[in-house]
Amino acid sequence: MITLRKAQDRGHANHGWLDSWHSFSFAGYQDNNHVHFGPLRVINEDRVAAGQGFGSHPHRDMEIISYVLEGELEHKDNMGNGSIIKPGNVQRMSAGTGVVHSEYNPSKTNGVHFLQIWIIPNKAAPASYEEKTFPEEDKRGKLRLVASETGENGSVTINQDAKLYIGLFDGAETTTLPVNPERLVYVHVARGSVTVNGQALTTGDAAKLRAESAVTLSQGTDAEVLVFDLPQLQ
Repeated sequence: MITLRKAQDRGHANHGWLDSWHSFSFAGYQDNNHVHFGPLRVINEDRVAAGQGFGSHPHRDMEIISYVLEGELEHKDNMGNGSIIKPGNVQRMSAGTGVVHSEYNPSKTNGVHFLQIWIIPNKAAPASYEEKTFPEEDKRGKLRLVASETGENGSVTINQDAKLYIGLFDGAETTTLPVNPERLVYVHVARGSVTVNGQALTTGDAAKLRAESAVTLSQGTDAEVLVFDLPQLQ
């Protein structure tokens, strides 16, 4: 079964320096029908103006993934980590028992466009940080595993029995990902358009899959797609 969620149905907040679309309930946007999907708790599509950002603030008990689509994002935290996240990089921060961090757009002229993703962990763990680069050729016409519980295939490690794949699709490029029909699958189109199991999606759209044995992506037009393979929460 496939349930579509159109981009315009998401929550939206524009603070001037920050333009944010919320796939799930977040801050001032509360929707009891869209609180989480399995352990997937947040997908915020954020655009931050030049020289602006999120000041130091705390998190705990959450796996946080940042994925930059355009521009650059500067990360600093109280664990001593600091980096400039660029397109193709996947940053994972396990908030664990508590972490304080900031995220800024270091550019004086250009905005930054990125996805902020939260996944509910399945165990308590110390706060930690990891960042890896996944070049375009690894994602072109296929799904590249970028986050998993085991860190397999060079993915970043998260504290949850979940997998995140990212792929780029255009023209005749197509791929099929076998999945366990007892698990949940969430597909988010970061940009472009693509067909998911016969359903057409465009930028910002999502598909929730239940009791499906495979996910087939095809007929892409400049598409960048995130696919989450998730357990069902008890």
